[in-house]
Amino acid sequence: MEWITLIVGILVGGAVVGYVVWQRLEMERRTLRAEILEAFEANAKETQARLIQSYESRIQRLKESRAAEIKEARQQSTDQSRAVLKGKLAEQIAPLLPGFDYWPSDARFLGDPIDYVVFDGYTAVKDRNASGDDLEVVILDIKNGRTGLSRGQRRIARAVSEGRVRFEVVRVFEDGTVHSHTWKMRDRE
Repeated sequence: MEWITLIVGILVGGAVVGYVVWQRLEMERRTLRAEILEAFEANAKETQARLIQSYESRIQRLKESRAAEIKEARQQSTDQSRAVLKGKLAEQIAPLLPGFDYWPSDARFLGDPIDYVVFDGYTAVKDRNASGDDLEVVILDIKNGRTGLSRGQRRIARAVSEGRVRFEVVRVFEDGTVHSHTWKMRDRE
């Protein structure tokens, strides 16, 4: 679904660039036409011929410039799309790469606003009936190179570091009502 959004973005970006350049050409054409009409009204045939030649040359340069701008915009859009796709791929396969500090089976992919919630030690609890005393919940985001956290991700990190985290239980009853409460150590489930 995200790649469709990227492709649509590329197409819309190309269309916007084409439209802006076309508007520029249209404005130049109107200006040139007005100047040519002035020259014709003054019966300056020699001047008219030079103006026409000059303007035709300008129009040709503008057309070439437009073609180059469109080509560059397409290349930039393609490069950006590739970078985004590489980043998305890196996010998905990071748990399988050497140097990932957690068991891949402990990592749960969210994608947005953060990439993973890691229940470090949960596999041992589940598979080997370990006590879970060392179980840790880790909020984890995968970044490519020196990319920084987004504004929202920094706020999430701050909330976690300040302890503004809780575990809630939501119960859905047969009559369709929903009740939630924050789980506390004294709760037994």
